[in-house]
Order: sequence, then structure tokens, then C-alpha cells
Amino acid sequence: MGKHASSGKYAIVGLGVIAGPQPDRSERMIAAEAARLAIADAGLTRADIGGAIDLRRTGGGGDRANYSDAFTRVLGIKNNFYFTCGRGGALAGLGMAAAMSYLDRGIADYVVLMGAVTDWSQSQETRKKGFRGMAHAEKRGYWGKPLGDSRAVSHHSWMAARHMAVYGTTSEQLGAISVAERQWACMNPEAKMYGRPITIEDHQSSPLVAEPYHLLDMSQVSDGGIAFILTTADRAKDCARPPVYVLGQGFGEVSADLWWEKKNFTHMAVEPAKKQAFSQADITLDDVDCAQLYDCFTAEVLFQLEDYGWCKKGEGGAFVADGNMAPGGSIPVNTGGGLLSCYHLGDLTGLAESVRQLRGEAGERQIEDCDIVLTTGHGGELVSPGMCSIHTCTLLGRHA
Repeated sequence: MGKHASSGKYAIVGLGVIAGPQPDRSERMIAAEAARLAIADAGLTRADIGGAIDLRRTGGGGDRANYSDAFTRVLGIKNNFYFTCGRGGALAGLGMAAAMSYLDRGIADYVVLMGAVTDWSQSQETRKKGFRGMAHAEKRGYWGKPLGDSRAVSHHSWMAARHMAVYGTTSEQLGAISVAERQWACMNPEAKMYGRPITIEDHQSSPLVAEPYHLLDMSQVSDGGIAFILTTADRAKDCARPPVYVLGQGFGEVSADLWWEKKNFTHMAVEPAKKQAFSQADITLDDVDCAQLYDCFTAEVLFQLEDYGWCKKGEGGAFVADGNMAPGGSIPVNTGGGLLSCYHLGDLTGLAESVRQLRGEAGERQIEDCDIVLTTGHGGELVSPGMCSIHTCTLLGRHA
């Protein structure tokens, strides 16, 4: 069939990352600074930016910013469009799909996409009041809370439990995912868990939060912001940094099936997303040099390793226990530490690491001859009490 006409037609040319606690910065300040860094990284000026997309995570399609005045006005960007986009952890994937349509029509030459959070700072304020966690707005029609589904770990835990019941997966095998990602994080000075290695014993002795998930099965709560610039491949050649080309994108929805189908508890909506992205890029799984898999919890990594085909369904536990996703393994996964050990900014976490790997800027953790990276996003649960609904697959490459 060959490549799709859109494969390699667009490229990421600038990246701005703000990581770590930001107690003295508002979300708007973080957003503006991340965007400023991305524009400078690309060797562009604010006058070059024709559009902006604010990446937001509320299920159903992007909430409004919780501050007045957009980050674009703070920077003095005279953009032709600004809007919010995203669902759950599917931020970069959906935003890129939207941005490419504007570039294709000549509405903008360069689009800045940005996501920022102050979740960690919010949690500290909540703790001062005698509570735990971040503030959440209740969804209408949500019936899970009286039955114990009070946080994401609740409705993700029963998917992990189902995989254990059907395939014999063990908690220690899930722990191998945590240990592997921590090994990667210990090679990333930007990671929250840099210099803090863990063992399977540490995983097993960490508090049990919602069976079968221990504390070390869960992703970080973070502050920070990530911004990147998307443009056409022709314009990308004139920018300051090496282009990272968009080779293919695909999307899938678990909600395409009846939500009570039990296969939805041990699979993600990978099949259609993979087929779309890989056919556009005209590559196979063997061409992927590393993967940045959305890892809000450990079992989601396991599901994706199986669903993409790195191992068979039900064999993910043994696959990760053998060290295949760890440094030196057959498929490096979440090489910056992922959401589990680096920081949680949705699929922007994996997007930033993908760009660095393809540019050859990952330092000690750099994958040799890294030409193609797969990065995924998911979440944005549509059904109460919840499941990993949307799945996005984006293939990025060093060459168009």
C-alpha cells in the first residue's frame, strides 16, 4: 500500500518542559513559560505562531482553563485561533490531529500546543484542610461513588484484578513494571523519582491502596507544563532544532463495544488505533525502537504490551518479569520514567520523551539509533463507574 499522503508531512520543531513542584507559579504562568520555551527552542518568535491549542483532560472533550485570560495573551501571541482540546490522558494525540487540519488549510504556519497542571500544589492545599487528593467536580449520572469508586485507582483496579483472574498475572509481575520504569527514571535528572531506585520487595511492601494495586502501581501527582510546536515538514527544515516527523496516528474507543463485555476489562482499544497509525506510516511493530506507553497504572502498560503484539494476550506478566521493557530489554518502554516515576502530564509526558529520544537528547538513557517511537494516550472515561475509553496511537520518526 505504501505510506499515506499525510505521513511525514508535519513535524514537531520546538519543545518546552517545566517539571517538578511549582508552588510559587500559577497554572497560567506555567503554561506561558512552557510555550515561551518551546517557541525559543524552535528558533521562532511569537509573531510566527498562528494558532494555539490548550490541552485539557476532562472526559468528554476538553474543559475550559481555570484561569481568566489565555496564556497566549500573556505572551502577546496574535494567534488566529485558540481553543481547548483533550480527553483524560489523550491530550497530545488529539491536539496534534486538530492542529494538522489547521496547518493543512493554511490557517496557521506554526501551532503551539500546551498542557499545564498544578495538581501537586493543589493536593498540598487540600492536605492542609485535613483531606487528601485533588479537588474533583462530580459528573452528572455518576453512580459509582456509593459503591466505593471514589478515585481513578478504584475503577482501574478491577481491570487489573480481572487480568489476574483470567491469565494468572501476579502482583509481583505488575511490580516488575514499576521497577523497570524506576530504572529508567534513575537515568533522568528531570524525573521526580531520580536517584530513588526500587525493588520488587519495595513494591510488595508499599501500601495496598485498592486491591490489587499497591502505592507503587500508581502514577505521580505533579505540577508542570509541556508545550510543543507543530508545523509542516517544509517549514520544519528551517527551524533551529531537528524535526520530529508525525508518521501516523490512530484512535480507538472501548465504548465501540458494549461496556459490560468482559474483554474490555483486559484489553484496550488498541486494535483500530494501531491499524490506522501503522498503515499510514507503512511500518510494522519491528520498526519501533522504543515505546512511550500511557501508564496511569501498571496494568495498563501490561495490556498495551499484549494488545500491540510485543507478547501474546495473557503473557504480559512473564514478559515484563523477564526484563523486556527495562534498560537492556527487547523493547524499551517509558524511557524517561513515565507517569509512574517521572511526572504526570498525560500523554505529554511520553510525547516529550519521544521528541528527546528522536533528537538524540536523552543523555544516559538514550536509545541507540532511535528512528521511530510509538507514543500512546488513553482515558477520558465515558461510562460510569469508568474504564479506559479512548486510545490514541502516534508514531513519530527521525526521518519523514
